[in-house]
Amino acid sequence: MQSLSSELARSILDAAPDAMIIIDDSGTIRFANRQVSSLFGYGHEEIVGLAVEQLMPERFRSRHIEHRHDYSEAQRPRAMGEGLGLFGRRLDGSEFPVEISLSPIRAENQRLVAAAIRDVSDRKRVEQELRTARALADEARESADRANQAKSRFLATASHDLRQPLQTLALLNGILRRLVQEPSALEALSQQEQAIGAMTRLLGALLDISKLESGAIKPELMDFRVGTLFEGLRREFTSIAASKSLELEVSSCEESVHSDPALVEQIMKNLLSNAIKYTLPGGSVLLRARPEANALKVDVVDTGIGIAPDQLGYIYDEFYQVGVLTNSASEGYGLGLSIVQRLVRLLNLRLEVTSEVGKGSVFSLLLPRGGAQRVAAQPPATASAARASPAGRPRVLLVEDDSGVRDATRMLLNVEGYRVSAVASREEALRSAREEGAPDLLITDYHLGNGELGTEVLAALRENLRTEVKAVLVTGDTSTVVKHMPHDPRLRIASKPIDAERLLTVLKELLSA
Repeated sequence: MQSLSSELARSILDAAPDAMIIIDDSGTIRFANRQVSSLFGYGHEEIVGLAVEQLMPERFRSRHIEHRHDYSEAQRPRAMGEGLGLFGRRLDGSEFPVEISLSPIRAENQRLVAAAIRDVSDRKRVEQELRTARALADEARESADRANQAKSRFLATASHDLRQPLQTLALLNGILRRLVQEPSALEALSQQEQAIGAMTRLLGALLDISKLESGAIKPELMDFRVGTLFEGLRREFTSIAASKSLELEVSSCEESVHSDPALVEQIMKNLLSNAIKYTLPGGSVLLRARPEANALKVDVVDTGIGIAPDQLGYIYDEFYQVGVLTNSASEGYGLGLSIVQRLVRLLNLRLEVTSEVGKGSVFSLLLPRGGAQRVAAQPPATASAARASPAGRPRVLLVEDDSGVRDATRMLLNVEGYRVSAVASREEALRSAREEGAPDLLITDYHLGNGELGTEVLAALRENLRTEVKAVLVTGDTSTVVKHMPHDPRLRIASKPIDAERLLTVLKELLSA
């Protein structure tokens, strides 16, 4: 095979995309292709014969001579300065980042080294831009995390502190309605009660949506018995339906499902509230469960006003209400189904709706079956050891650190004929129990002062009195509390703010259980 001519070899090297030089043992440049001139700004005749160190910044030159001698002793192809930042220096003194690959050349009576030099300014700039972008993204993520943490702290505070004055107002309204006889005053109190109820519903809905949007709600999936969920809903909504002259029917169910029981309960509460709201007096609402493949379909069926087909696409929008004009007076704010939709997505469930105007609606929630398919029914509650006081007036131990709520609750219970011991802390509750004996009933706020919890008060009382004290736990965030509470037939959890009528109903039901 014929060897290449020197002119052809030069033409090939000049066509190479990278700058290429060949140096001898002394570091003198013996050959340079045309890319070297373009890259370093020298004329071609100026480069050949230069020491290679002239093509690099002065600060690297002495060290490079040592590296060059080392390479001459053990020549092998490799990248120059691996792991280091290498720079070239143009004739005008400007510097630019480079990558250099070295290869030995076999030649008679001398050792030569070929160096391929590539300008990596563009790549280095892109890398720097990526590092800057990543730093900005990390900063933005940290900022978002801080904002979410701040929002979560606000929601935790708001759930308690914003509900406290509403709780006081609701209880004081209940007291006044029992003490005032003048018709015009009673009418004013009735209007006040409606305003308090509206404020309560709106605050609760807005806080729920904010918690969902901020990611503050984290599902805790587990198997749970649908019958237990249904019993709690029946107990809560029977009187509400009766107040509107509606019949509420709750079917029995022994099946188990796998999801977050507290969040599923919140979904069902919103669906039942909507069904009762849109059903006219004399109608009915049915809560039932039906098996379907590997799921259980929980239906809320009402005989209400129904939803027109052209409105079905809007029912999950915030502040949208079926058949209600904008800014008109109503029982709600159109946030219930928006919350339901967010919860359904959070739990990765499916919600179906069918409706016919004038005949009613069916909302169906599909829940995956539990692993055990069936959970044993809870044992029936045994009779409480607490007995009515000799005077026939049940004694209530009230634990509430907010003086306004504590005084309003105490006054309401006194008006209703209860004997009340009102305290602010766990220690005061234990002292009251030691001095006066076991109460017939404990009412305690969930979040007390100095980080105390109402559950701790209940546990301490039961341990010290050696009896299963009946209790009502009042909280502004029932979903969080319910998640971590085992089923207890002697305990009721009430959402704050709770109005006077509802609180008294819970007390009577629990005392008679």
